Amino acid sequence: MLNLTKIAVDAMGGDGSPKKIIDGIIHNHKSNTQNFFIIFGNKNEIEPYITNKIAKEFYKIIHTENMVKSTDSPLEAAKRGKDTSMWLAINSVKNKEADIVISAGNTGALLVISKLNLKMIENIDKPALSALWPNKKGMSVVLDLGANIECNSKNLVDFSIMGASLYKSLYPNNTPKIALLNIGSEELKGNEIIKETFQILNEKKFKNFDFSGYIEGNQLMDGNVNVIISDGFTGNVALKTAEGTANFITDELKMIFKGSILGKISAILNYSNLNKFRKRLDPRLYNGAIFIGLDSPVVKSHGGTDFIGFSNSIDVCSKIVKGNLINKIRENIQ
Repeated sequence: MLNLTKIAVDAMGGDGSPKKIIDGIIHNHKSNTQNFFIIFGNKNEIEPYITNKIAKEFYKIIHTENMVKSTDSPLEAAKRGKDTSMWLAINSVKNKEADIVISAGNTGALLVISKLNLKMIENIDKPALSALWPNKKGMSVVLDLGANIECNSKNLVDFSIMGASLYKSLYPNNTPKIALLNIGSEELKGNEIIKETFQILNEKKFKNFDFSGYIEGNQLMDGNVNVIISDGFTGNVALKTAEGTANFITDELKMIFKGSILGKISAILNYSNLNKFRKRLDPRLYNGAIFIGLDSPVVKSHGGTDFIGFSNSIDVCSKIVKGNLINKIRENIQ
């Protein structure tokens, strides 16, 4: 256990919990035996799903019958008490009993309870919500995706350093290339905060990333940059637009290929390519938003994902811990 990554799991958050959560742990354990799971939730509900599926030296269950509900406001979730599965899981990383925490539960509650329990990394004013997006050449880290509606230039510079550190933790052999999401590629475009951030990033040479200027919304998937910076309002709109577009494309293709005899024949003839395309757009592959800026990493799995998606977010947890994310941020934020 000494060499294992200790992952605190809120087993009661998200749709279909705790079964989905435990199935995700079991699925992940089949390909990665380097994790130890500290599982928080109702022991009576959890044990039937995990008993004899994983050896007991790879997990332990911390029993609690209290949980944060999906309908709770962040304030209601905090008032629900310190014995909820979410609060206890977050508190375990605060007490250094776990290396990282993951939950598929209420996003607003997770952010608020995390901020109540965990300290900010020194010199960072605001934490950010980041996630992985596919591009033509691999993957991009995008932040902020909704934690901060309003940001100043220092916040956006901090996000750049944190985003680059996250990317380097996940992809240690690649160089982070930063761009600011804007309404144009020219230096004069954008509001004063964006232009001020551009000037800081352009003039000061940061050791942990290359600055590539501005990027527009229609260039997000090109892959010429791999870390994209935005305030939380703009980033969240971009995220929801990208998700909606991906769903629209896949739904339209399904209708085309199922709507006529010719479509069905085309689907059969192009099955291999269509399957590759479907997998490329599968949101489960990119599950796992990361709340960074706090002195312990917090991962948010999508509440509606299945056990495969939750398993993939556990992979993100492993990479973050092994990639020494928090230390990378501390070193570079100076």
